[in-house]
Amino acid sequence: MTPISKDHLERKLITVASGKGGVGKTWLSTTLAHVLARSGRRVLLFDGDLGLANVDIQLGLTPERDIGDVINGTRSIAEAITVYGEEDFGRGCYHVLAGKSGSGALGNLTRETLLSLRAGLIAIAADYDHVILDLAAGIDPSVTILSRHKGLILTVMSPDPTSLTDAYAFIKLTVQRAPEADIRVVVNQATNKREGERTYEAIRKVCQTFLKTNPPLAAIVRFDTKVRDAIRHQVPLLVRHPQTDAANGIDEIVRLLVSPTPAQ
Repeated sequence: MTPISKDHLERKLITVASGKGGVGKTWLSTTLAHVLARSGRRVLLFDGDLGLANVDIQLGLTPERDIGDVINGTRSIAEAITVYGEEDFGRGCYHVLAGKSGSGALGNLTRETLLSLRAGLIAIAADYDHVILDLAAGIDPSVTILSRHKGLILTVMSPDPTSLTDAYAFIKLTVQRAPEADIRVVVNQATNKREGERTYEAIRKVCQTFLKTNPPLAAIVRFDTKVRDAIRHQVPLLVRHPQTDAANGIDEIVRLLVSPTPAQ
């Protein structure tokens, strides 16, 4: 069997990041993982908001192991994984590498530790079609180091003007460190398609003017009160509310990711 190249493994990684908190990044990550899994893809979702993790809360999980075990060397990444849903990827099951909420120490990991963690996530990508990294809001070292890979970087923003400023800061730093990065923009919580288009056009113009780059639009996700309801009940949106405006935006991202032939 031909060994899988590191470049190929890196391209399985999907960073979900934002310059600002409160834009729905974690909800988008969990929903994207669920939709990809329902399409038959093998998915690992990593809660990379080190120290302030909440993927497990949104999913109603009580993991017995988490990233803290990996960091302290008591478990490998594979041993720290929790299964979400029935053990059948085609039915929406996916794997979760949970964070460790409330642990300030994990939010201040050394560069060497973060590089080792990134290498581990790239290596375990051999077992999956997609590895989604739900990273912290902002541009601290854990975000900039873990998002340095050859895969897709989804920058999530909302129509809020402060979100545009913070999203631009993230894109700017990413482009400066990795000009070849595949950055796409997701406009979340848009009142309608037109507002989403205006929001994207605003960030695109700023990036073009000051960075000489045009990050493509990945999707516009409509504001939907059913999202809040699903989060409150700790149930995936497409289980509790199969037909929603917000789901259409997630489908756009899935079409971007899913090729006719699953990854090796």
